[in-house]
Amino acid sequence: MKHAGDGAKAFDRRTILRGATALAATAMASDAVARDYGRNAEPQRYPDPDIVVIDDKRFKAKVGNTAIKRLYTGCLWAEGPAWNAQGQYLVWSDIPANRQLRYLDDDGHISEQFHKPSNEANGSTFDFEGRQITAERTRLVRYEHDGTITSLAEQANGKQLNGPNDMVVHPNDKSIWFTDPGYGALSGYEGQHVNTGSLQPYQKEAVYRIDASTGQISKVADEPFKPNGIAFSHDYKKVYVCDTGITHYPNAKNIVWQYDLNGDKLSNPRTLIDMTLDGKSGFPDGMRVDVDGNIWVGAGWVGPGYDGVQIFAPDGQRIGQILLPETCANLTFGGKKRNRLFMTASQSLYAVYVETRGAHNC
Repeated sequence: MKHAGDGAKAFDRRTILRGATALAATAMASDAVARDYGRNAEPQRYPDPDIVVIDDKRFKAKVGNTAIKRLYTGCLWAEGPAWNAQGQYLVWSDIPANRQLRYLDDDGHISEQFHKPSNEANGSTFDFEGRQITAERTRLVRYEHDGTITSLAEQANGKQLNGPNDMVVHPNDKSIWFTDPGYGALSGYEGQHVNTGSLQPYQKEAVYRIDASTGQISKVADEPFKPNGIAFSHDYKKVYVCDTGITHYPNAKNIVWQYDLNGDKLSNPRTLIDMTLDGKSGFPDGMRVDVDGNIWVGAGWVGPGYDGVQIFAPDGQRIGQILLPETCANLTFGGKKRNRLFMTASQSLYAVYVETRGAHNC
């Protein structure tokens, strides 16, 4: 695949916002009847109209007597939710505020400085020993049971990582698969602008695998312009990778890649999901997969009627939506039954119960 050169015009989130001027009239009209998520808001009448069924034969996850709830607001840029089943809590990142927060499921308490400073942490997950793994601005780390922090990856191919973003752990060999788009090195707001003169701060953006036994880091894919969210399919036969390269490469597209998973290698890269809906296309940022193989993608930067969560069948066909008043960066399944969808969306954390379960541990 041909990639744009270093001289290509860079697009950041502010560029996308400036380009959204055409949506202003629609947004203003929507504000007049905007849904109230405030503490004293009237209860939402069932069924929740912002849980949208596009294909009623394939999307069976809508619960008729539940509503989307805003659990917290006050972040600058909320990202990277991960569910800890043992502790029954959710951890997520507020990247510009250099902190990670925690939501306790038993009483809804929010720890606003669970980890602070967090080295501008982004995505997180938990391994099969219950240890938190987090993509910091400069490295991938693991929080050990004794409270110490182990650095898992800082370099690859003999060069510094651009800036890890998201990761997943395979249950069989405990290998860790992570993406390295480098956003934390391209922005002072979400990290530290390294100013190397390249859109690839230190090396080509790629997807990597860490061998759990040896710690060896291997590049497994570099087709995406900027690989962002990553997920295994429900049966661990495929790997999905969100591409948000349009932020910096004009030739990139808002798509989700699909790879065949063969042991420690990926093969047969192809487009599974095109994020275009009614002529508009938003970023596919983070994602999770349910037990039926459906792919739930955090999406946004388009406006009302699009921003939130887009749900796709295993063949890539859009089957449903969860509409939010903010761009949704990432999501995860949690709760005691793993049937509650938590969504980190710009300044807020949202949750809704669904009639399915997450396919993986967090």
